[in-house]
Amino acid sequence: MPIVALILSGLAAVAPAADASRPIYVNGHAWAPFISPMGEPFRAHDQSDDTLARWFRKADRNGDGVLIEGEMVADAERFFRLLDTDGNGEIEPDELSNYEYEIAPDVQVNSRKRPAPGDPAPRAERPREASEGSAGQRQRRARLELDQLGIGGGLQGAARYGLLDMPEPVAAADTDFNRGISLEEFREAAVRRFALLDSRHSGQLTLPQLEAVRSLALANDRKSKRDDRTKDARIGNGLPPGS
Repeated sequence: MPIVALILSGLAAVAPAADASRPIYVNGHAWAPFISPMGEPFRAHDQSDDTLARWFRKADRNGDGVLIEGEMVADAERFFRLLDTDGNGEIEPDELSNYEYEIAPDVQVNSRKRPAPGDPAPRAERPREASEGSAGQRQRRARLELDQLGIGGGLQGAARYGLLDMPEPVAAADTDFNRGISLEEFREAAVRRFALLDSRHSGQLTLPQLEAVRSLALANDRKSKRDDRTKDARIGNGLPPGS
């Protein structure tokens, strides 16, 4: 242990100090993903790829066009096994960091929002452009950058790409706040999120129903960027039982 400590202290000594005056931007993968209720990103391969439908078909294990609670839980268990890289039955802090930086960097608040396939990317500005033009133009440019980062009155993190207003769906499953997410916590989160999406209390979800939820979310997000007082109409993470 003393040798390890010495090595680590040496690395810390030569590591460059962070410049607090320069923000660190995290760029996600190409094209906006669909992020499932449990936090799994589904990225488009081309402009015709329906990522929401792709997740739904994967979760609908019997292929009957209807998603029930048990299938939602089974899909959560599948994704949990992907995140639990050491197989010890818990998503630990380093595995959560791997999710947030490697698997779905889009969930981070400081990640720039990716356009959907076919959507134009925000126009790149000339180096001096930010200091040119009227105050109104500069304000609009600043607002655009905030919107890209998800902090300009719009949705944040995974909420920009999913069905629930939940910026970090995996971390949100940690209901006892012990910095670890057990399989049971992940299963319980799947049950709660299914109930949140099942607004009709029918015990089942259909693809058209979820497409309507997503369309409403995108419409509200666009509206919120015009009016900071507009609230997202979607529901978020339910409280754990007994709260």
